[in-house]
Amino acid sequence: MAEDLILDITLTKAEKYRQLLPQIEALTTGEPDQTANLANVMAVLKQAFNFFWVGAYVVKDNELVLGPFQGPVACTRIRHGKGVCGTSWARAETVLVPDVDAFPGHIACSSASRSEIVVPVLKEGRVVMVLDVDSDQLNDFDHDDQVYLEQLAQLMVQWF
Repeated sequence: MAEDLILDITLTKAEKYRQLLPQIEALTTGEPDQTANLANVMAVLKQAFNFFWVGAYVVKDNELVLGPFQGPVACTRIRHGKGVCGTSWARAETVLVPDVDAFPGHIACSSASRSEIVVPVLKEGRVVMVLDVDSDQLNDFDHDDQVYLEQLAQLMVQWF
């Protein structure tokens, strides 16, 4: 099914998220394939917010393994507790990093990445995936990103 995003560029960031979440839900409803749904979600987020990088890391065999993404080439595997993604996985909580260079143990998949937010997707209390969003600007993520990306994570859990 072909879909076009309806996006009003004059909206605030929070309003954009509120406009997009129902569209993402409509786009993925009835599609059982995890990869297809994740790929479309990453494309929607990249198109709507022009994030530097946005992608999924799925927990497989006690590692985070790169899934669908939009942006430059990325790290393929991340160990538990390592970097921002591995820390989010270990803590089972969102990690918002205003300056990745100041984050102890940051994994630099791209030297152009400056700030990052990682949101875990939890199923039955365990992390099954993390949603990783990077910006090439310092301090580019805030409470609005956290709130709405966590809502998106609650939608994505059904694909696991």
